[in-house]
Amino acid sequence: MPIYTYKARDTMGKSVRGKMEVDTKAELIDRLHKMGYMTTQVTEARSTGDLNIETLLDKIRPVGTEHMLMFYVQLSNMISAGIPILTCLDTLSNQIENKKLKDAVGSIARSVGGGESLSKAFRDQPRVFPQLFSNMVKAGEVSGKLDTVSVKFAEYFEHQEDLRQKIRSALFYPMILLVAGVAVMLFIVTFIIPLFAQIFAKSGIALPAPTLLLLKIGLSIKHFWYLGILAFVGCFLVVKFYINTEIGRLNFDKLKLKIPIIGSLHRRAALASFTRTLGTLTDSGVPILESLDITKSVMGNEVLSRVIANARSAVEKGEKLSGPLKISEEFPPDAVQMISVGEETGNLDTMLNKVADFYDMSVGYSIKKLTTVIEPLFLVIMGSLIGFIMISILLPMFDMIKVIKH
Repeated sequence: MPIYTYKARDTMGKSVRGKMEVDTKAELIDRLHKMGYMTTQVTEARSTGDLNIETLLDKIRPVGTEHMLMFYVQLSNMISAGIPILTCLDTLSNQIENKKLKDAVGSIARSVGGGESLSKAFRDQPRVFPQLFSNMVKAGEVSGKLDTVSVKFAEYFEHQEDLRQKIRSALFYPMILLVAGVAVMLFIVTFIIPLFAQIFAKSGIALPAPTLLLLKIGLSIKHFWYLGILAFVGCFLVVKFYINTEIGRLNFDKLKLKIPIIGSLHRRAALASFTRTLGTLTDSGVPILESLDITKSVMGNEVLSRVIANARSAVEKGEKLSGPLKISEEFPPDAVQMISVGEETGNLDTMLNKVADFYDMSVGYSIKKLTTVIEPLFLVIMGSLIGFIMISILLPMFDMIKVIKH
C-alpha cells in the first residue's frame, strides 16, 4: 500500500501536513474531507526523495526518553479521565515540544480521525512508538480496557527508564575519570616528556629505560597519531561487522554474561526487562505466544533471546513456560521457581511483576556494588600510570643532580 504526503487546511484555515498509508489519492482526500480538512496538495512519498539535512536528522535522531515518558503519562491520565481518544491526541499534539514526536502524534490523530484504529495508527509510526506499545493498545481496544492498558504501559516505561538511568549513573563517574586520566597522560607523554628529553640530551645525560620508553611512545603518538586513529577505526569496524553476524552476536553476548560483576548485572537487568515486559503484556490481555515474540525482541542479548524462542516453541506445544527456562540454566533458579508457581496458581502476570520488582531492586544493589569496585580500581590504575610517568621524569633529574654535584 503506497504512502502519500499531504498538505491541507482545517476549518480555521490553519495549515497541516502529514503522511497516510492508503490505496489511492482519492481515498486520502476523502478521509481528510471526513476529518474536516480541505486538501491543498497530495503527493506519493518516494523511497529516495529529496531529503534536506534537517529531515535526515529527524529520521535518524530518536525522540528523547523524557519526552516519551511525559507523552505516555499524559495520554494514560487523559484516557483514564474519560476524555475521547481523538481529543487526547489533538491536545497532546498541540502541546508537545519535540518536533518528531509532535508530527507523529499529529499524524496518528489524523489517521484515527480518518477511521483507522488507534493500534494501527501507532504501528504506522515504528520510528517513534515501539511494537510493544502498539500491541498493548490493540489488546486494550479488543478488551475495552484501553485506559488500564495505557496506565500499565506508562508504569512499565517509567520502570525501564529508571533502570537505564541507574546503569548510566553508575558508569558516568568512572568514564569521567577514564577520559580525564587518558587526556592528562597523553599531554604529559606527547609534550612534557619530549621537552625534558631535550634538556637531558643537551646535558649529556643518558635517559633511563622508563623515560626512554615513554619518550618513544610520545613521539610515536605525536608524529603518527593518524595511524592510531585509522587502526582504531579499522578495528572498530571489523569488530562491529563481526558482532552484526549471527555467530559474532552470539559469541559477544556470551562474553557479556561471563564478565565478572558486569555479567551478573547484565543478566539481572535482562531478566528484569523480560519479566516486566512479559508480565505487562499478559496482564494487558496480549496472547502469551505473541507476548513471547515481542519479549524476545527486547531482551538485548542473543543468548537469552534464544532461550525465550525455545520457551515460545515449548508453550506453543502445550508445555509450561518454566520448563525450558530451567533447562537452559541461563535464568536463576529462584526466578524460574516463582514463574512456575505463577503458572500453577494461574497468576503468571502477577508473579512476573513480582520477579521484575525483585530484580529491579537487585540491579540497584549490583550497581552500588559495581560503583564501589570500579571507582577505587580506576583510581589505582590511573594513580599507578601517573606514578610511573612521574618516576620516568624524576629519574633523569636525579642523574642530573649527581652530575652537577660532581
